[in-house]
This record gives sequence, structure tokens and C-alpha cells, in this order.
Amino acid sequence: MALWRVRATVDDRPGYLSVLTASLALKSVNILAVQVHTTEAGAVDDFLVDAPDTMSERDLLAAVERGRGRDAFVARAEAQGLADPPTRALALAGRLVHDPDGLGEALVGLLDATEVRWRPSAGSPGSPASGFTAGPPASGFTAGCMTLADPAGGVFEVSRRAPDFTPAEFARGQALIELSGALLRQADTQTTLLLPSGDELLIRVATPDDTEAVLRLHARCSAAARELRYPGGVPSDARLRQLLEPIGGLTLLALHTDPRSGEEHVIATATLLAEGDLGEAALLVEDAWQRRGLGTTLLRRLVTWAGRGGFAALVLHVTADNTAMLRTLRRLGSGAADRDGSMLTVTLPVPGADVHESPVTST
Repeated sequence: MALWRVRATVDDRPGYLSVLTASLALKSVNILAVQVHTTEAGAVDDFLVDAPDTMSERDLLAAVERGRGRDAFVARAEAQGLADPPTRALALAGRLVHDPDGLGEALVGLLDATEVRWRPSAGSPGSPASGFTAGPPASGFTAGCMTLADPAGGVFEVSRRAPDFTPAEFARGQALIELSGALLRQADTQTTLLLPSGDELLIRVATPDDTEAVLRLHARCSAAARELRYPGGVPSDARLRQLLEPIGGLTLLALHTDPRSGEEHVIATATLLAEGDLGEAALLVEDAWQRRGLGTTLLRRLVTWAGRGGFAALVLHVTADNTAMLRTLRRLGSGAADRDGSMLTVTLPVPGADVHESPVTST
């Protein structure tokens, strides 16, 4: 017996698929797996079949046509084709997690592509359209070519001679692209920080799984530190959990691993909340780790993230007596500060945004 891949369009009407499968069965063709791709022309059925060794490509095509299959495509298949599509997609996603630069190869495997080429989009580095600024490259597909925007910039052009791409395959390619983008964003917001004291910290994006560690951070912080972070009072545990994944923003964590016990502790948080085109930033640093430059590092990363997210500016609400934070903001080039009683609302510029700047005052 021999493995074949068979694809054909069948009218999406009751009984038509059974006619095709009966025609294959009459030729002793055993269907091992089937996928159905919905298209405007009808249902495209994709089979992995086991056929007699004596059966030729022409014989198999004839059996498909007798079963009312249209636009038929047949090709010999390898043993790895026995893996069902969800399993193969998950395996490729797993490989992408360990090798984020392998997106092109993953697209080849996912889409059975003949070739995947990367090219710069107009306005991106290496593009011949010098001086032209374009929006995100368009994605789409035709019969034998699919265009997918690379999260790192540029586009992937995926091609194959046959069979034609379907909307379902385009959706699979888009899903893999979205995963790659998420991995790149995660890698972009995770780094190792070496403090002048020699302590090594991990800076990364928070997730809901960090809730208990963040609650322990709050418990270790002094009342004064918590009051500076939350002038209106520490929010509930449920609200703290929401702040780990704010809609339209993010929370960064600084983690330290105790060299003696090997335990990892969250020692600081930096949160950016979306308020229209403005971002609201806030910090909490454990008392023992204050005045080491950690707050400045976290704020700089929030400013960078805000620039990529299209925010016009960052604002921070700081008590007038929080001199350490005000010094940090001055170092970062803070703009206008509006006072309301004991509270100052300070504006931090975002790269590329046009925000009027003036010195911070605490009077």
C-alpha cells in the first residue's frame, strides 16, 4: 500500500461527500484522515489515503472525478503525513517557542509550501521606497501565493505550485504569525539587569500566574512605600490581579533569585494603564531595593513600550514629598507638572510624540 494526499472540491450538498468516498472505496483506497476547507466554490476535502501499490496517479484522479470531485489534486505523501493537522500545528508552534527566528521554516511546514521568501515592506529598512512611510503590510492570498506580515517587519511571501491555498490555510498562517508576534513582544520585554551592587535581576512582563508573588511583595513593603504607590489606599487582591494584565497596557516585574535559598521573589512592579491616548505609569519597589536605579530602569522600559504603542505621553501621579521619584522623573526628561493639593501629575514625553515640556517643580 502507498500513502497519497488527495484534495478535491465537492458540492456542499447532502450525500456528495459519500459519493466521493464510495468511489475511492471501490478502488480499495482507505481514507486515513480528512479535513474540510470551506470555500465559496464548495467544500474542499483534503484526504490522506492508503492506496494499492499498483494504483497510479492517473487511476486515483479518475476515481476522484467519478466521485464528482472537481479541481482534483493528488500527490504521494510521506509517513509524517499521518500526523493530524492540529498535532502538526502544535508541534510547529512548540518549535517556534524555542526558536523564534524559525518562523519562515515553520510556515513551510504548516502550509506545505514550495517556497517562503521574506521581503521588506515599503518604508522598512532595506526597502527601495526610500523616504516613503507605509502602514502595516497587507496580508492576503491568491491561488498559489500567500502574503503574511512579519511581526519583526517586512512580509513573508508563501508560494506553492499546487493545490490552491484555501481560507482555512490562510487563517492557520495568520495564527502562527500572531504567535510569533507574541513571542517577539515577550522577548522584547524580558531582559537581565545587572545592578552596580552585582545583583542580577530578571525584568519581564507580568501574567496572572504572578498574583501570589506580587501579593507577597506588597506584604513585604513598608506602609510608607505602599502609600507612595497607592495614595488612595492599597486596592483589593482582585484589583491587583487585574493590574497584572491591564487592557491596552502592561505590568513589568523585577525578579531576584536568592543565591542562598534559590527562591525567586518579585521585588518591584511597574504598571502602564491606558487612558485614551495617554498612559498612566506607576511603580512599587521593595524598600530594600530602592535607590539602586531599578525604578529608573523600569520607567525607561515603560516609556519605550509606550512609544511603540502609539501613546502621546505618560503621566504619573506623585506626592509632592516623594523627592526620590521626582528626581528620577527629572532624569528622564519629565514635562509639565500640575499640582492638586499634595499631589503632582507629571508628564513624561514619549519618543515621537509632540508634548510640550517644562521642568518639574514641587512647590
